Amino acid sequence: MAVAVPERAPEGSPGGAAMPKLKALRWWIIGLVTLGAVINYLTRSTMGVAAPTLLKELGISVTEYSWITSAFQLGIMLQPICGYVLDTLGLRTGFAVFAVAWSLIAMAHGLANSWQGFAVLRGFLGLAEGSAQPAGMKTVAIWFPAKERGFAGGVFNIGASIGSVLAPPLVVWAVLVWNWRAAFVLTGVMGLVWVVLWLAFYRSPEKHPSMTDEERAVIAAGQEAHLEAVAARPSILSILKQGQFWGIALPRFLADPTWGTLAFWVPLYLSQTRGFDLKQIALFAWMPFVAADLGCMAGPVIALFLQKRGVTLINARRIAFTLGAVLMTGMMFVGKVESAYAAIALLCLGGFAHQTLSVTVITMASDLFRRNEVATVAGLAGMMGNLGLLLFSLLIGGLVAKVGYDPFFIALGVLDILGAILLWTLVKDPAARAKAAA
Repeated sequence: MAVAVPERAPEGSPGGAAMPKLKALRWWIIGLVTLGAVINYLTRSTMGVAAPTLLKELGISVTEYSWITSAFQLGIMLQPICGYVLDTLGLRTGFAVFAVAWSLIAMAHGLANSWQGFAVLRGFLGLAEGSAQPAGMKTVAIWFPAKERGFAGGVFNIGASIGSVLAPPLVVWAVLVWNWRAAFVLTGVMGLVWVVLWLAFYRSPEKHPSMTDEERAVIAAGQEAHLEAVAARPSILSILKQGQFWGIALPRFLADPTWGTLAFWVPLYLSQTRGFDLKQIALFAWMPFVAADLGCMAGPVIALFLQKRGVTLINARRIAFTLGAVLMTGMMFVGKVESAYAAIALLCLGGFAHQTLSVTVITMASDLFRRNEVATVAGLAGMMGNLGLLLFSLLIGGLVAKVGYDPFFIALGVLDILGAILLWTLVKDPAARAKAAA
């Protein structure tokens, strides 16, 4: 509930006029960032949904399509650049620049006529869109007390799922009403509209005219003193030397191929292996992402449940990741079941399990690193995740014609178990360290 307060707004506020005070402003802010994530993932998912039509019209082969998707992954692997820019320029300016870039690049996809043209555009799109996750984690780190970070991270990551849910019906509608080129233009325009909202309403916590003193005190009291920002810029080399970083980066390397498979390859799998037409893809391809929405909240709920029973924050996160990894083994049977609907159900289980563990490990960047390191750490971990996705996508493109999709679904069911082992082995619990020191 907003209550107007007759005060002079600080310089740079929208319209130069006073802004109303808002209770629980931090949740409005994460909602705004989540909306950006929705558009970000809608934009990147457009290619996968349009692929059956686009490949047929332009004569692009499955192998060439794998190079197109790989170019996107090469671009998004530069997430550390995005994270460093966000940590140094600031969240408001940095995220706006990246969002304008990805919107214009998405619209330019409508001009492409060859797989090489798409590959170049996808590479630049990946670089710009790689800003979303570091921006989201930086928002969570600076706007939320520790006990709320899991839920805030879950809300933000729902944006990825919602964007992917919206892509099949929206893109298919654009293809049927106009053509596949219009779909790219439409999602790009949506991104530009979001930038206007972002610049109008986002300010940092210490400068936001709508924040109450009570909320500012709640945020400050709930954050760990040892994670406060320091004056020096974050050093990438110092981060890479830490076992804590590799403890979250390597599980992401093993986990992220699942999301790329759901977004880029499942529409083709349903078309080529299960015989779905474009309308059937629009009806069913979004379902795993709805399940993923539930997974976004399942991870934080599991962690909070365990914390209330005396489990430390880091151990609670590790247990939530492990439960998600166990559920991911259901992906091994996607290609084995005869019914296409049973396969979709298993893909939904995979979407739920993946987001349960993915949100958990992504949020750990804000649990383990300083405020002005979080975006850089998230970017570096994202680079590792997208490297895993890139390699997996190349393997699918090079081998699917010979061996089919089954071996890849089996691999997805195994990789996260290895990730859980690494998470328990490499990440050290700061609370346990403090207890031992005392």
